[in-house]
Amino acid sequence: MKNKIFELYKPKSLTDFLDFSKENPNEDFVYVLQHPPAHINILGASNFGYLVICLPSTGEDSQIIFSSAPFVRKMRKNLQDFKQTDYILCTGDPSIIGISTAIVSDITQGKFNLLKWDRQERQYYPLSIDLYQKGNINE
Repeated sequence: MKNKIFELYKPKSLTDFLDFSKENPNEDFVYVLQHPPAHINILGASNFGYLVICLPSTGEDSQIIFSSAPFVRKMRKNLQDFKQTDYILCTGDPSIIGISTAIVSDITQGKFNLLKWDRQERQYYPLSIDLYQKGNINE
């Protein structure tokens, strides 16, 4: 299990993460969009890569309610090095999840991975998304 967690919303953490990412180009990362509440354990997601927490927990950063522009700029910066082999762990506000997956899709030309929690099996399963796959829309 990986033991490194980066919290990008804390001062100077983005620089630490970018340095680590550049020094370890073959490592995969799990971008946790919002820090989960204390009663939710996400450490199982670290089996897929180093955890990178992008925003504090819901309620601590409500700027998206007033204007989406500052939030979009912040998340573009936080997700700027997202690779097709990395994962998004969708936690928190659905609007943050939607905007963040759109940002990642721009970066990766529509190919990215999500981690889906299975309540019954109590584990994460990877989902690979390819928004621009070729084929008939009625298939």
